[in-house]
Amino acid sequence: MQANPIARLGNTGLSVISDLGRMGLYLLQMIEGCFRPPFRFAEFMRQLNFIGVGSLVVIFFTAASTGMVLGLQGYYSLHKFGAEGMLGSAVSLTLIMELGPVLTALMVTGRAGSAMCAELGIMRISEQIDALDCMAVDPFRYLISPKLLAALISIPLLTAFFDVVGIAGGYIAGVQLMGVNPGSYFEGMRNSVTNHDIWLGTVKSFVFAVMVVWICTGRGYFVHQLRGVGFGAGSVSKVTTQAVVFSSISVLIFDYLLTAVLL
Repeated sequence: MQANPIARLGNTGLSVISDLGRMGLYLLQMIEGCFRPPFRFAEFMRQLNFIGVGSLVVIFFTAASTGMVLGLQGYYSLHKFGAEGMLGSAVSLTLIMELGPVLTALMVTGRAGSAMCAELGIMRISEQIDALDCMAVDPFRYLISPKLLAALISIPLLTAFFDVVGIAGGYIAGVQLMGVNPGSYFEGMRNSVTNHDIWLGTVKSFVFAVMVVWICTGRGYFVHQLRGVGFGAGSVSKVTTQAVVFSSISVLIFDYLLTAVLL
């Protein structure tokens, strides 16, 4: 017998609350696993290579194209007011405070976050995680915490790399192509960027690193308990899509919240 709309609404609400509680406890266990010996250095280095080094190419091209577009659009807007000398300030502040952390997190989510979710989802449906539990091996310390530590190092460094490449791209577009004075480009950047701006971008990158690993690994880890995705090969594709979407939306929401609180 089909449930009435009120019952369906109640079931959905209970499912959402249960999912939030489950993910909250998962976050605490994931962080706790980082401090529980022994430390898996080899797995940490493998994840550092996968998340960090493996994302350099996509971060480079994203940063270069973003910086060049900012250089062209900034020149077009500032030229109307005769303020082309402020191009360096506009490009650097936009990248350091906003686009650098956000786009880096989104690119890492699409490339590495989806892979982490699919990996844990496949391990769950093939009962490999259950086998670890049976052998008294902590799956958080063994599988998940090395990913968190690697992301906490990789994503801030990738963000800094994004900022440098993006500023260079803005220089190429604004100075080399549009003829802005190179001295005014760097002088505007030096006078406008403060330690607080750099600190804000760094804090965002650390928060986004935790969120990406938390959501992406959590969806894969709990694939067998999620409502409406089933259990099997098809469920892994569904939760991977969910993980990328939820992580991307969360990054955008928390970008605004962090900016409103810390700016």
